Amino acid sequence: MSAVKVARYKHFSHDYHHVESKYVVKEYKPQHVSLVRTTSGPKFLVRLRSHTVFENTPIKLFCTVEGYPTPTVRWCDINDTAMYTAVAANSHGQASTQASVIVKSKSVPRIKYTKITITFLETFNVTFGKEEDKVTLQCTMTISPNLANLQPEALWYRDEHLLKESKWVKMESGGGVAKLTLTHLHKDDEGLYTLRMVTKGGDAVHSAYVYVEDGPPPVPLAPGAPMDIKIHDANRDYVIVSWKPPNTTTEGPIIGYFVDRCEVGTENWAQCNDQPIKICKYPVSGLFEGHSYYFRVRAVNSRGISRPSRMSEPIAALDPTEFERLHGTAPGAPSKVHASETDRTYVVLSWTPPQYRGRAPMWYYIEKCLVGSGSWQKVSTKVPVRSPRYAVFDLAEGKEYQFRVLSANMYGNSDPSEATGPIKTQELRGEGAGSHGVPSAPGQVVATRDTDTSVLIQWDPPKQPNNLIGYYIDSCVKGSKNWASANHKPNKSTKFVVHGLTTGESYVFRVQAINELGLSDESQESAPLSVRAALSKYRPSAPYDICLLNCDGNSMVLNWKQPLRCGGAQVTEYYIDKCNLAKNEWREVNIPPIKERLYKVDNLTEGAAYKFRTYGLSLAGLGDVSDASAAFQCKAWTMAEPGPPFDVTLCEVRDTSAVVQWKAPLYSGTSPVAGYTVEMSKKGSGQAWAGVNEVPVNHLYHKVTGLEAGQTYLFRVRGVNASGAGAASAASDPVRAQALPGTQEIQCGVDAETGDVYLSFESCQMTENSQFAWQKSYTEIADFSKGLVLKTQGSHSTLFFKNPDLEDVGTFSVSVTHTDGVSASYKITAEEMQRMLTLSHEIRNPIIPLKTELAYKILERGRVRFWLQAEAITKAVTYKFFANNKELANCEQTKMSHDVATGVIEMVLDHFTEDSEGTFTVQVQDGRGKAQSSLVLIGDAFKAALAEAEYQRKEYIRVKEGPRFWATPSPVHGALCLITQVANLKKESVFHWFKDDAEVVPDVPADLTSGVCRLPLPMFSKKDVGAYKATISDDRGKDVSQINVSGEGSTAAELAVHCTAEGIMLQCHMKYYTEEMKIHWLFKEAKVSSSERLRIGGAPTMATIEIVEPTDKDKGVFTIEIADAEKTYARSLNLTGQSKPHTHTHTHTHWSTVSSAKHRGKVVGGLPDVVTIMEKKTLSLTCTVCGDPKPMVSWSKNDQEVEPGDQYVIALDSGKFASLTIKGVSMEDSGKYTMTVQNKYGGESVDIIVSVYKHGDRLPEVKPVPTPKRILPPTGPIVIPAAKPAAPAPAPAPAKPAAAPAGSKSPAPPRSMKSPTPPRRK
Repeated sequence: MSAVKVARYKHFSHDYHHVESKYVVKEYKPQHVSLVRTTSGPKFLVRLRSHTVFENTPIKLFCTVEGYPTPTVRWCDINDTAMYTAVAANSHGQASTQASVIVKSKSVPRIKYTKITITFLETFNVTFGKEEDKVTLQCTMTISPNLANLQPEALWYRDEHLLKESKWVKMESGGGVAKLTLTHLHKDDEGLYTLRMVTKGGDAVHSAYVYVEDGPPPVPLAPGAPMDIKIHDANRDYVIVSWKPPNTTTEGPIIGYFVDRCEVGTENWAQCNDQPIKICKYPVSGLFEGHSYYFRVRAVNSRGISRPSRMSEPIAALDPTEFERLHGTAPGAPSKVHASETDRTYVVLSWTPPQYRGRAPMWYYIEKCLVGSGSWQKVSTKVPVRSPRYAVFDLAEGKEYQFRVLSANMYGNSDPSEATGPIKTQELRGEGAGSHGVPSAPGQVVATRDTDTSVLIQWDPPKQPNNLIGYYIDSCVKGSKNWASANHKPNKSTKFVVHGLTTGESYVFRVQAINELGLSDESQESAPLSVRAALSKYRPSAPYDICLLNCDGNSMVLNWKQPLRCGGAQVTEYYIDKCNLAKNEWREVNIPPIKERLYKVDNLTEGAAYKFRTYGLSLAGLGDVSDASAAFQCKAWTMAEPGPPFDVTLCEVRDTSAVVQWKAPLYSGTSPVAGYTVEMSKKGSGQAWAGVNEVPVNHLYHKVTGLEAGQTYLFRVRGVNASGAGAASAASDPVRAQALPGTQEIQCGVDAETGDVYLSFESCQMTENSQFAWQKSYTEIADFSKGLVLKTQGSHSTLFFKNPDLEDVGTFSVSVTHTDGVSASYKITAEEMQRMLTLSHEIRNPIIPLKTELAYKILERGRVRFWLQAEAITKAVTYKFFANNKELANCEQTKMSHDVATGVIEMVLDHFTEDSEGTFTVQVQDGRGKAQSSLVLIGDAFKAALAEAEYQRKEYIRVKEGPRFWATPSPVHGALCLITQVANLKKESVFHWFKDDAEVVPDVPADLTSGVCRLPLPMFSKKDVGAYKATISDDRGKDVSQINVSGEGSTAAELAVHCTAEGIMLQCHMKYYTEEMKIHWLFKEAKVSSSERLRIGGAPTMATIEIVEPTDKDKGVFTIEIADAEKTYARSLNLTGQSKPHTHTHTHTHWSTVSSAKHRGKVVGGLPDVVTIMEKKTLSLTCTVCGDPKPMVSWSKNDQEVEPGDQYVIALDSGKFASLTIKGVSMEDSGKYTMTVQNKYGGESVDIIVSVYKHGDRLPEVKPVPTPKRILPPTGPIVIPAAKPAAPAPAPAPAKPAAAPAGSKSPAPPRSMKSPTPPRRK
């Protein structure tokens, strides 16, 4: 026999039972076997050899061992670099061999890297595949410089997990190509794949998602395969397998899973579980120690079984504990072997294990012997018996056997245990039975009445039972053939109560016997029986616990408890018998029956002793007689203490509490009863009574708490007066501290519609005679005149307080009759009642919530709109407007209206004059809801509103009744042109242009029909400077608009610096530009021309120069010179960061803007413009960011910030890898996502469009619309320290923005835009 151990060495701790175990233990059987075998201990023919290897190098440890029986080999090691031991053992001993393994790390010389630039030429896109497909992801790139000995490393990730080469994943890299091949797709392969080309100076990243659909199922609509198979807790004979369930969007629900295993080196898959398991974890047992296995899982639904999952990594079944001690002994023999169960073909044996303290595993052998044969045979077992209980099968029916057990371990076997006595297997007797050995039919079946819905069935057993198991009973309505099963589990008795029958219906019944072979023939049918309750069940049971409440020497007052069973008819009357013990003769006390359980027996002999007994009477007749009472002496009571209370009952029984109620004693003693004490006793405690309340209560109830759940208690009560505690009452009926199933408590609240305070209760038990009884302070509520209303429907009962007040504070209780004591209570406190009264008032007098209080707005013609907005109103809303407490009518002068959709209520006041000053009020009513809002317009507020109204009135008259200008003239730079817009014209309207009050006639007359008039100034120069005016007039009036085009002041603004995506830009805004002007850019007083780094450009009103990738060489003074025929203008900007004193023509700035462009937060790459993803998948948006200091990253969706949570996971790894992960995307996750990267120097923002589609839909075609990165300015002033640390220069103010040309106006709005207010005339 040969044993091999294979391992791959790395620098991490060794755990050969881990889910990704790197050890595979193999056994090689010898090819040549000698014909003659002799028992011998293990012996190593080839011992282990030591090795020295580099890390990441596989190594094989090999040894050869012989022995008989064939020894087992176990491996032991501590770390990868350690001493390995192989231990071989059989029943005759053991042997071991050792070898050391030394692991050395490969030393790689350090290489000084240079900056390598990688540019992707072709990349892989989002990929869709199916299970079993082959997919290749490939990127081509250029590498600059391309050094043969300094190639970038290609790293592939799936969902941010680094991928390694395996049978499922193949990687290739080199020659400007990186390729990843998924050889056999499975759903485990779905995810976001990322390629990182890593160099010393950074990395180039590209990502795209790979979708994997379920492959064709073996059966239509069968589920998809499970995934992510993991192995846990590997042991010597079992492992735990876990997995993830598949998606079942279109398939039926999964009802379970099958787990399969396959031994390494074979292709034989075996199913581990017979029945599907419902959870995604399963312990697989029955493994062979030292063998390695693969595992896979299949899902099951109502349509069939899925494809198998991808098989797991191989796992070795090895003992996680240390190996057994090198020396040991065989265990002792078991004892007390006996049969715990016998049948026709098997016997279940049980025994007591021997006392065993060894660490080696122990198992058992079982031997059997047929009585009389004298031959012992070993019972064959598929796996070693390790439990002291085993079922021995394949025995002969009706035979006697003896059994004995041996224990064993690796060191040998014990002596046999003492043999059992003869154990006989059961025998099936078939004489007289059917041909298949089933029982004979049961005998006569008799049906008798039980209740109004049940019948008692009795029958004779079969004459040949033949190992009878039980009986099945069938019922059938007389005259029909529709037999129904009365029981679904065999009944072992010969009588059975059939329930669920219809009262008054006639039924017949039959019975069948059953054994393990089947059912017998049916019995004969019973005689028809009409379902009615037995007459004996109607008669009441006997009253009980007769007690004496008072005695005056001639009479006695008695009380008793009502019968426990009334037979369905209420006990309404009672009879009493008495017996004078001296005469020993029973006589009736009352001829007419009494209706109360309290009766005064008169005409008694003073000093005589009497006994009493009672009967209950109902519609069913006279009930049973009670037991005779104790002997009562007819002697007048004169004691000072009170007599006993009576009628002690319990309600509101819960697991830890109950409420005790009673009635006051009839005899109060020499002073009034001041209170009561309650005592209790546990049933079975020998009537040991303990007080419940230390302070007597002054009412006839008390809640007892602190009970033990499930315990049974008795209670009694004593009255207390000035003389002390009186006699105890009769004990209550035993009560168990356990709430009824489904017990509910009283709910207290305020009705949301009516505002009524209510107490509501739902009973967990109800009968047709049940009624709800409400009480206050445990006294029945009889007066309903104060607004109390009781509504009962089914099992619900509600007590309404129509006029609640503080007098309703107290304890309210409810009980349900004809149940097992259903009851509950609720205490309303003064604080709670006050809170409910407040809420009730708010409901009965609601306030309509307002979005906007009363406000005003000036409309055209000087009208004023007063309005407010409510949260919601209905069509039934009514409202009134008041001015200075005078109601306004809805008329032409004060038009009122409302909009139900928006909740707006308004009034338009047609004439707003000086008399309108004051307070405006609106009152709103909608149903019961009310609202009111006021607006005060006095003083300056009123004057401002009145002035605006007057202006709007005049403007309306001017605009509507005469020509007018829509907008003032505005210049269009470059080829200067003045443009204005006119409206409300007639054929007779006349338009003129003026310059410095002199009319200007353009070459092209104004076209009034277009509404736009132009005055072109094609060759603008200083002679064109002046005040321009446009007039429009006709017989209705005249309108004037003007603009000042002035040449005074500087032509150009100061230079300003701005950040761009590639660097910085210097800008100079000009008021106007003529052909005579010449523009030159200078750097350090030397002219510069446009190039790749210095891009000169601009527009007629602005000159620009852009510096791409600015460096320290760009520090210095930039100057722009603008020259015309008369004068040269210069504007300068100092980018050195130092200010030059005594310089008047240069404007200085810091290098901070350049620094901000260099160090601001940037998005390096990795984000797509558009992402398309299927529902319920996981989306990961990942990119690389940079900046100094490290930037902050934020994400937003549709301009709303994304809050991290269970679905949205935001991460920033190492300050440069930013990601947003959306788990289980849905259609609501579609939209525009924006990533913002920013530090104190500024930043960038990038948009990504995410489109989600449903499973089964076509992939939406979303065309990417490239959106440029948006540059974000610095968050604050950037300060760069001066060159001399001893005297730091103060930070100058930031550069001023370019000033607008003097005298210019805002450009006129486009024709589609209407100015809210026409411009006023000056």
